[in-house]
Amino acid sequence: MHTGSTGQIIGVVTASLLVIGWGAAMSVYFGRRARTSRDWLSANESLPLFVVVITQFAAAAGGGVLIAHVGIGYQSGWSVFVYEGCVLVGFLLLMLIARWLRQQSFTTVPDVINRLFGQNKLVTAIAALAALAVPFGWIATQFVAFAKLFGQLTGISTPVLVAVITVASLTFVLPGGLTSVAWADFVFGLFKIAMALAVAFYGIHLAGGWNHITATVPKRLWSPGGVTAVGWHQIWLWAFAIIPGTLTNQLYYQRVFATRKVSDARRGLGLSGVTMLVSGVYAGCIGLAVHSMNPHLSNQEDAAGWLLTQLPSWMLVVFAAFLVATIVATSGAALQSTVATLMRDVHQTIAGKEAGDRRTVTLSRLISVAVAVLAAVLAIAFPTALAWLVASYAYSAAALAAPIFLGYLLHRRRQLKPVAAIGSMVAGLIGCGGAQLLGTTVPYAVYGIVASAAVLLLLTAATSEKHVPTVPSEIVSNA
Repeated sequence: MHTGSTGQIIGVVTASLLVIGWGAAMSVYFGRRARTSRDWLSANESLPLFVVVITQFAAAAGGGVLIAHVGIGYQSGWSVFVYEGCVLVGFLLLMLIARWLRQQSFTTVPDVINRLFGQNKLVTAIAALAALAVPFGWIATQFVAFAKLFGQLTGISTPVLVAVITVASLTFVLPGGLTSVAWADFVFGLFKIAMALAVAFYGIHLAGGWNHITATVPKRLWSPGGVTAVGWHQIWLWAFAIIPGTLTNQLYYQRVFATRKVSDARRGLGLSGVTMLVSGVYAGCIGLAVHSMNPHLSNQEDAAGWLLTQLPSWMLVVFAAFLVATIVATSGAALQSTVATLMRDVHQTIAGKEAGDRRTVTLSRLISVAVAVLAAVLAIAFPTALAWLVASYAYSAAALAAPIFLGYLLHRRRQLKPVAAIGSMVAGLIGCGGAQLLGTTVPYAVYGIVASAAVLLLLTAATSEKHVPTVPSEIVSNA
């Protein structure tokens, strides 16, 4: 049952459509810059630093921040900054190889592994499957988040809402691929940062001010020590799950590939990680405010939805615009990333189908529609059963982390073979799956990563030969 009045529903729908229309207009405008298939797939190394920083934030801060992170703030206070901090650590670690990544002019993550281990279709296929898991999961879960939040408020059915967000996501992608997505995300990202801070402070005001929150919420949640309120066991679980997931998330790599200057590759990641702390401010403040107003919610992830029922009409309309901008920015970025892998790695590399710029862009647009429709069908069919997609982070990290990072370190000294990458990725998937079946306490991704690294080292020792690096030493030292 919906909780909004007729006037509120009209206002929310109007605000949502305006945001979607604004996003579509921006995508068309910026999409004119995409003149080639490389512009569509990878923005052709055209993005300035300020765009890279904000578009990374816009892509990363999606429906999870709106629901799950606010739930962390509600239950565990400032511990939400640990979660965001793990993302920051992931970005900082990616900085170690960012310069090298940008210099190689990659398009997708499988490109990276093929460059390290040599061209091989089986390597590409396994790496593409692992790289696809996270962005496709993001698409479906963003659709579900949109349907849940707006369904509760407006009473509009899930299929209709999923159809709306599907069309909205496609308007971001179709005009210019990554070029239009990145620039539109940049504008939406600025809006999201401003709105996140505004909504956070309004939530504190709605709860009666910070003094009232500190008087009604346990001190262990809002004091500086609240950073560890969730408990060290959970903190270690987050660290082992989030950091590897960040290190292998293709959405972040693509923005490194797209930087205009090589020197921006590192700085873009570092500054993007810092902007993620804005999500912690938003989620922590809203979570604590809702805890102060209603400390007895049965499910911590209901906190964001409950807040919607307490907002005055004018604020509800503004908040609706913020929700739409947040979700559509992430779903559009994830959709483009999925299509880039399907086109570059599956269609061109594995199937060996080369085509001119115009045909490549046309096919990319058709695949975008097909992927969006498939994600929409899953979101409608399984609106409460998409938790299994969280496992995509674990399996992606288990398959890709060791080949990328150990491969980067080893390729300077040894000539790596495709068999090492294949064995490493397969071992990672098997180790991850076995640990999940056994119900291990430590996140099963860790077992997969360890198995992947061990097999990679063994196969490299058995099959590779020492060689002199082809990359100039001054570049390697700065990579």
